[in-house]
Amino acid sequence: MALTLSFVRETNQVLFAGNSCVKEVILNRPHKLNILNHEMISQMKERLALYENDPSVKLIILKANGKAYCAGGDVISAVTSSIAGHWTYPASFYKKQLTLDHLIATYKKPVVSLINGVVMGGGAGLSMNTNFRVVTERTVFAMPEASIGLSPDVGASYFLSRLPGHFGEYLGLTGRRLNGAEMFKCGLATHFVPSKKLNLLEKALYSVTTSDSSTITALIDKFTEIVYLKEGSPLKRLDTINKCFSKGTVEEIVLSLEKEIEVNGTEKWIADALNYMRGSCPTSLKIWLRSVREGRVQSIEQCLSRDYNIACHFFRRTISSDFYEGSRAKLFDKDNKPTWDPPKLELVTEEMVNQFFENVEDENWECLQLPHRPNITSKL
Repeated sequence: MALTLSFVRETNQVLFAGNSCVKEVILNRPHKLNILNHEMISQMKERLALYENDPSVKLIILKANGKAYCAGGDVISAVTSSIAGHWTYPASFYKKQLTLDHLIATYKKPVVSLINGVVMGGGAGLSMNTNFRVVTERTVFAMPEASIGLSPDVGASYFLSRLPGHFGEYLGLTGRRLNGAEMFKCGLATHFVPSKKLNLLEKALYSVTTSDSSTITALIDKFTEIVYLKEGSPLKRLDTINKCFSKGTVEEIVLSLEKEIEVNGTEKWIADALNYMRGSCPTSLKIWLRSVREGRVQSIEQCLSRDYNIACHFFRRTISSDFYEGSRAKLFDKDNKPTWDPPKLELVTEEMVNQFFENVEDENWECLQLPHRPNITSKL
């Protein structure tokens, strides 16, 4: 594989704007789909902490420049730094990312996410636990981690597990992309605003002088429009999704989907789900099913701590090298032919899955210690 390296330092990767009451945090790496790197996370974490402790600041706006909101974390840097040095390099980056996600999820002041474009992985970790999640017709959401040998993370087992029925299991197991209307209808978004009105909404938000949620809600409501689901939307098949994705194991879910095709004929959403699951990392799928079900009754802190354990095991490669193999196949060589180990669901034992949920036994590793933030509840 050939990598092209640039030694020119990127500047202004996050921009900060606003007035005395309203502050904007703007992801500004549009040529990289606003993929999060260590410097961006550090800058946001530092500035958001300052804003939270500034009594004059009443509202935060979180947005992005370019066609994407944020397509995720910088996986390529995580892989290359680990291969070139030590597995704890990506672990350190990921720890800082999760502490930023936790800060935003438990923020003492209202945060409005203006999500006008692709939001995946790390971008969902930033935005899905904010008070106000505004989407447009250009928004595309997905958690495709299982396709590269990871498992949906950054708190996904918290915010996806709280969707209607077993829709969260479905999204994480199938990598299904949702549009803005679907995000609003299932609860991932709080408001749908057409992209042509987004600048007007942003300007209106600059007039806010209070942290009162009802006042902010009323303001955003002035710009919203009624949305309708397309006929092929999986949300129109929620009964079938609940029936299939409520099964106890991934194998049973696959079998249930196959039976659905036998009885009712092929539907595109089922065929797409099966194709994705058959091509994804079997270990990742099993980890996600357990994780999302544990997350349904856990706090955001518990979910983020578990995500850290799971990711560190993937980085360390003592249980599995699937993350590196998936990254090779999808991001480096781009042959889209990963060789998973084990290669089939039935070969992934419960004992193997259990190991990912345990602490890492390594002198260079520590548990994720999230700061105690009293009297703060998550936004979902």
